[in-house]
Amino acid sequence: MQREIALCQSVVAGVSEGFALVSSEPFSFWGDLDPKTGSIINPRSSLFGESVKGRVFVYPGGRGSSTTSAILLEAIRCSNAPCAIINMQVEPIIAIGVLVAQEIYDNVVLPVAAVSEEAFHLLQTGDYLLVDTIVGKLYKKDPVQ
Repeated sequence: MQREIALCQSVVAGVSEGFALVSSEPFSFWGDLDPKTGSIINPRSSLFGESVKGRVFVYPGGRGSSTTSAILLEAIRCSNAPCAIINMQVEPIIAIGVLVAQEIYDNVVLPVAAVSEEAFHLLQTGDYLLVDTIVGKLYKKDPVQ
């Protein structure tokens, strides 16, 4: 069963689903993520040691770095990227990393969505989410067995 929980604005179109990994802290792929493992490597992060691989990665927005797109691109190449990204404020550099990956590699689907603050606070680590930026909706659903 699935239920719609929020509207989202499409930054990069696509449909993906997976378990959410939610942070209340801004995130920078540069210095916070090991693209070879998908692990969060910043010891100051509340998500230190967690993996973004195959998860819907939810965080308020980036901390800024022009190399974020390169780190995300490398995580995609290594099959260690999130399956979707949800932010309140999406940095254009995130979209660039995904769009470049879609041009270089086959079959890259990594929707990037912007949500309201209210919607952001509805999301919790462990929720099973379907992100559909084509129709602009987020759903909570029962995990696929």
